[in-house]
Amino acid sequence: MKNKKSFAPQEAEARPSRCPDNSAFKQQRLPAWKPQLTIATVLSTFFLTGAFCLSVGICLILSANSVKEIQINYSDKCSDCSKLRENSSNWDIECLCSIDFTLKEDMLGDVFMYYGLQNFYQNHRRYVISRSDAQLLGREVNVQQSYCAPFTTYKNGTPMAPCGAIANSMFNDTIDLFYNFNSSVIQVPLLKTGNSWWTDKNVKFRNPQSHNLSSAFAGTARPPYWQKPVYLLDEENERNNGYINDDFIIWMRVSAFATFKNLYRRISRERHFADGLPAGNYTFHISYNFPVTKFKGKKYVILSTMVWSGGSNPFLGIAYVVCGAAATLTGFIITAIHLKLRKKKTYFQK
Repeated sequence: MKNKKSFAPQEAEARPSRCPDNSAFKQQRLPAWKPQLTIATVLSTFFLTGAFCLSVGICLILSANSVKEIQINYSDKCSDCSKLRENSSNWDIECLCSIDFTLKEDMLGDVFMYYGLQNFYQNHRRYVISRSDAQLLGREVNVQQSYCAPFTTYKNGTPMAPCGAIANSMFNDTIDLFYNFNSSVIQVPLLKTGNSWWTDKNVKFRNPQSHNLSSAFAGTARPPYWQKPVYLLDEENERNNGYINDDFIIWMRVSAFATFKNLYRRISRERHFADGLPAGNYTFHISYNFPVTKFKGKKYVILSTMVWSGGSNPFLGIAYVVCGAAATLTGFIITAIHLKLRKKKTYFQK
């Protein structure tokens, strides 16, 4: 027993010490700033924050309210076409419908045309991952090893280009706008390009390398719900064709909510429309292809202007106003509590 006790101190000295190094950082001796919160600094912080948020929120709300927008639900007005599209076997039958409307005021500046969908859920996990990013970059990939199933290949083994549920469900209505001017009909010029994000157009989406697009997509087939192959999405402009088509790129950026709108076209500011859309009578000519009755959805076409804060969405302004009101109210509550406690302290000192 004596021998064991004699070895204990030596073993303790041999063990590494767990004590931190004697440095300012590890011993927590670094200089620090500890603010002294007085009633003046606390109240000024709350009131200044409230005033800032309220002023910014009011500016955003006024800016959003100055946006001119017209929205038309054409899934109800094109009821005949909607009934035709309920049967998937009628996909090759063209259905056209016209919608007349009137602009009571001029829509000056840049005017944007959107299509809107209601009750269309793009945020399902299986739907979101149903794509092949490598394929969309123009690479040769085996789509059967991707997340595109069941929209990967046909029964004969021909791969789909592009594959996946997102691409297969792409919005494919065609919308044209006409201006009724002095008993004559003028087609409003619409811009198909320049509507997608620059990073999407130039980084995330690329066509396969080949001398022409038809040979680049040789050996592939269009998705089942498409009416034409991917290399014919825009037959007028080869730079807006294939995977780098603006309509396709915008659709592939899925929405987080069941009701959403996507940019479809921009009004080309030329001739009668150099300053925007003048007030008057207009007509939408729509080639109705996208079915919505099966999921109890609705389709909209939207014309809207733009301001420095964006479109006609007042959410950000309302959020700023709510935060500013909460900060200001908190400041008043703290002031009332401080005055009440100060009166009690003065009374007890007397």
